[in-house]
Amino acid sequence: MDLRHSYTLIAPVYDAFLASATRAARQRSLAQLPVEPARVLLAGVGTGLDLPLLPSQHAYIGLDLTSAMLRRTATQQRPPDFRPVQGDAQRLPFADRCFDQVILHLILAVVPDPLACLQEASRVLASGGQVLIFDKFLVPGQRAPLRRLLNPLVRRVATRFDVVFEELLRQTPSLGLESDHPALAGGWFRLIRLRRK
Repeated sequence: MDLRHSYTLIAPVYDAFLASATRAARQRSLAQLPVEPARVLLAGVGTGLDLPLLPSQHAYIGLDLTSAMLRRTATQQRPPDFRPVQGDAQRLPFADRCFDQVILHLILAVVPDPLACLQEASRVLASGGQVLIFDKFLVPGQRAPLRRLLNPLVRRVATRFDVVFEELLRQTPSLGLESDHPALAGGWFRLIRLRRK
């Protein structure tokens, strides 16, 4: 089963599983958006759980792989300047440096190629712009045998358990690390802020 099919099936129940569990971490991440109006990409917007938490002064594009997920963004309270776009976060359909901010919430550990996703976020980000990440990662050298054992099964359905963020960042030299804090599950989920050089 590919991600397009599995997330079409998951869309109706996605919010019930994730909304309350992730709301506080999402708020902490989104609080780092600038005060000045900006062009913001939400890559992997999903059902739109971030939308009610977004400040209203920015222009937003919410990209997701499936129309089923994007349809559910219409049920969320949304900022006034929000446009849903269907597309692949690993091959963004946008020009270089056309966004001031990129939000990657629960997407790097979902896509088959997280490196391509991060590098695409960097490509479309203007110099000095931020990437705000909320996701689950292994730390370098972490064995995590149960997560690694389950990974071949769960990655086919919904998510990955084997992504090491430091490996992605090392291969994306255009981005610099500004902050990295534990968010949920004993630090398995992290809040990370990057800056485009």
